[in-house]
Amino acid sequence: QVQLVQSGGGLVQAGGSLRLSCAASGRAFNIYTFGWFRQAPGKEREFVATISASGSNTDYADSVKGRFTISRDNGKNRVFLQTNSLKPEDTAVYYCAAAMISRTTTTMNAYKNWGQGTQVTVSS
Repeated sequence: QVQLVQSGGGLVQAGGSLRLSCAASGRAFNIYTFGWFRQAPGKEREFVATISASGSNTDYADSVKGRFTISRDNGKNRVFLQTNSLKPEDTAVYYCAAAMISRTTTTMNAYKNWGQGTQVTVSS
């Protein structure tokens, strides 16, 4: 099992940026693919971004392509989500998650370990 602790998030104006961080402890960090998901009020949780265990491959939801960047530091057991050009519709609780597979996946059920969530609020 891997334990995930998130940091970052907050309130930002439209067009601004935030960097979300996810620190992992427990089993070997570099065997996990990581993902970021988000859940807005009254909506289902949705996929945002994923990065493979090696860090070589990434995938993004169409709604964030070109604005968000997922990365990982396997030496420091951390995963990051850089969010730029934020829009009010990006407002949500963001979750970091880990899947014990090597390739990227957008499938929520593949992720068995989840962070506590962090609020991102974008004002217009």
